[in-house]
Amino acid sequence: MKFNIRGSKVKITSAINDYIEAKIGKLDKYLENPDEITANVVVRVKGNDQTVEVTIPMKKIILRAEDTHNDLYAAVDLVSDKLERQIRKNKTRIKKRVKDITDINVNFKVEKDEDEKGKIVKRKLIETKPMNEEEAILQMNLLGHDFFVFTNDDTNQINILYRRKDSNYGIIETK
Repeated sequence: MKFNIRGSKVKITSAINDYIEAKIGKLDKYLENPDEITANVVVRVKGNDQTVEVTIPMKKIILRAEDTHNDLYAAVDLVSDKLERQIRKNKTRIKKRVKDITDINVNFKVEKDEDEKGKIVKRKLIETKPMNEEEAILQMNLLGHDFFVFTNDDTNQINILYRRKDSNYGIIETK
């Protein structure tokens, strides 16, 4: 696996870089063609908290995990464990989906605006791929988000899938 590691308000030393590559690199055993995959790792510092965010875009799915700890190395361990749990938990679902579909990858372009309260501070331009509701649930869970925007392959309309407080799901359909 290739790595794109960057720090926000923290300098990424060679020791940190090597540790991240060693821990996240252990996921190679779960991935097909790991040499073609690039893991994007962002390390952020806010006060004493160290946040590590890992996004692994693959052809069919996107794996994502984020965790915060006061020790950077512990945060890397927690993120690595989360990603491994995601892969093991959804392994059969992913294999079944990958066989049934052609491409469910969502590409993001991120623009950051000024950091002020009450203002829009982040924009994402997404390219949605047609998928059914079950595939959208799987993708949303892999990303770790509470909502997911997708094109419904049955209706060819933009839908928004969201997690309800009762742990069920809801869908907002557009016209």
